Amino acid sequence: MRTFGKWLGRLLMLIVIAIVAFLAFAPGLVEGDRNGITEYPPFEVSDQAHALHANLIIGDWHADSLLWKRSILKRADRGHVDLPRLRDGNVAIQVFTAVTKSPAGQNYDSNSSEARDNITLLAVGQMWPIRTWQSIYERAAYQAQKLHAVEAEAPEQLKIIRTVRDLDAVLAARANGAQIVGGLLGMEGAHPLEGKIANLDRLWDEGYRLVGLQHFFDNELGGSLHGIGNHGLTDFGREVVAQVAARGMVLDLAHSSPQVAREVVDMTDIPLVVSHTGLHSACETKRNLPDDLMRDIVATGGVIGIGYWADVTCDDSPAGVAAVIKAAIAAVGEDAVSLGSDYDGSVTTGFDTAQLAALTHELLAAGVSDGQIATVMGGNMLRVLRARLDP
Repeated sequence: MRTFGKWLGRLLMLIVIAIVAFLAFAPGLVEGDRNGITEYPPFEVSDQAHALHANLIIGDWHADSLLWKRSILKRADRGHVDLPRLRDGNVAIQVFTAVTKSPAGQNYDSNSSEARDNITLLAVGQMWPIRTWQSIYERAAYQAQKLHAVEAEAPEQLKIIRTVRDLDAVLAARANGAQIVGGLLGMEGAHPLEGKIANLDRLWDEGYRLVGLQHFFDNELGGSLHGIGNHGLTDFGREVVAQVAARGMVLDLAHSSPQVAREVVDMTDIPLVVSHTGLHSACETKRNLPDDLMRDIVATGGVIGIGYWADVTCDDSPAGVAAVIKAAIAAVGEDAVSLGSDYDGSVTTGFDTAQLAALTHELLAAGVSDGQIATVMGGNMLRVLRARLDP
């Protein structure tokens, strides 16, 4: 009996060790697999491109870095974004978006809102607080709190932007030589509201200033680009759109159905954003809304953020992304094009944020002017943020 007890104890110890090892190493392995970088030969960056890049104000509308189990304070050997690499890439403003629900079998064509949720398993596996395991709202709150913790630990490296005053403070500090990044919190789909308009106030208090309406499935607000059919806004969706428009928040139509996008254009009078996308005429895929709808969206004074992954650009190299940016300038106008990497968003890109000067090089090589590059890299984003962050 004692021998059996010893073996049982050893077995339980092995099980505990296996669980600890899984929780310690599995999240990193998963992220490493999900957020890859295509291997290319070393990128050429001319002296002209280096000089221009160093003087740009650069902003990126979309990165999902808060989803993963690592601190953005430290340089990571996986993924695409952390503060050291943002500094290397000379990025001034980074939107950090909270992913809170993702359907099993996720694809660009059709997803059911009843599908098993991937983020639940990720939350458990990454040892998020128990409150996040079943509450979509709490997942958004937790990811915001992660960014607040970084700001509290290293205020000289990160400042969370809630107002135009915060934005100006970051830009002034950078002009005086500080290597600080402005972080802005965004929602990848507004399902963290959990069908309650009161939760918009709570998420505002958490620091959220960009609201995407949908992600990969139809939700309480309306139809997704990847949902079941081309559904428009629900009554709750219309209420949320009106509330977002009435306060200092940016409204994001990435992942929204064409019908939702058209209805939002019709019912609002604010600059609208498609935070991470491509251009349909340059890369014909369902993930990219039709060019005519994009023109209607940017006619509000808004912008489209060009992504860096092949599903929206058809070529994830710096030259490929530059080609789509140039095509977007021709299709919707230079004042309507921004950057929207989708870094750390379960995509493979051709370069991480530290290598962003390679994109500047390729834009110059493609014949895009210095002024247009400055406008696309950050000028258009700053214009929209100034228009929206103060209601």
